[in-house]
Amino acid sequence: MTANTDIQTSRGLQLLQEGRDLLARGDRTGAAQVLARARDERDVMLAAHALIEAHDLVGSYNNVMGLNCAISEHDDIFGFFLGHHSSRNPLRDYLADGWRTLSELMLLLEAVDKPLLKTPSVLEFASGHGRFTRHLVKALGPTRVVVSDVVPSAVEFSRRTFGVEGFLSASTPEAVQWPGRYDLVFVLSLFSHLPKATWSRWLKVLFDAVAPGGLLVFSTHGIKAAHFDHVTLDAEGYFFAASSESSAIDGQEYGTTFTSEPFVLARIAETLGADKLVHKAPVHFWNHQDAYVLRKP
Repeated sequence: MTANTDIQTSRGLQLLQEGRDLLARGDRTGAAQVLARARDERDVMLAAHALIEAHDLVGSYNNVMGLNCAISEHDDIFGFFLGHHSSRNPLRDYLADGWRTLSELMLLLEAVDKPLLKTPSVLEFASGHGRFTRHLVKALGPTRVVVSDVVPSAVEFSRRTFGVEGFLSASTPEAVQWPGRYDLVFVLSLFSHLPKATWSRWLKVLFDAVAPGGLLVFSTHGIKAAHFDHVTLDAEGYFFAASSESSAIDGQEYGTTFTSEPFVLARIAETLGADKLVHKAPVHFWNHQDAYVLRKP
């Protein structure tokens, strides 16, 4: 660790403590000013953000975005933004990314004449710590949203923070117990992490969670993503590496996966029937992941 890093870390901790002291004395204006400076220091960014949001201070993202902007300290996706060299403002980038996902999902559903706002129930599967959930709740309210994830702290955080129902997933697809059936099952960036052994099994199990007439929407790393990361697909159109941004799930179970469109279409056809696919949109989510929409009769 360099001396410069020591100074930066010390500055962040000092500002954070000063902000806490000002809050304890009831000086909200002073605390807002000091904590805003602390929020610029990466080592205490999330802690300063939490205080600003919890105390509804001037400069809170909640006041800007009109939704709950609390972020879990265990959120691997926020950690990805925090550690990425291109992210100048990880908090803003993280929150805006969830909003972007909402807009892209709404456009996708409009293409199949199933508007999100008219959807009675939505299951967000592999929901993580709420990067997208908070925006979905703003659009639909908490009573129409259910979340599920294999990480217990992720489910608990979303239930406590956003007021949604949630249940624990499982490492083995067939072990998942669905509390109900849902008009929309949204699975963002799970199939972009699955090994071949569970890819089709998850597709089948997730389709089982869809209510009659409902939709399964999922995304994949397609050809554009493979080219961007200089990945060569195998003869089936598939590539898997046992690593990801997640620190909570084993890499062999949840790595990084790239699939061609023919690979995905073949798995849909052999697992569910080709007629279940009603729409596909290359590089739809984040201009990076392909999207597929399946309908249950």
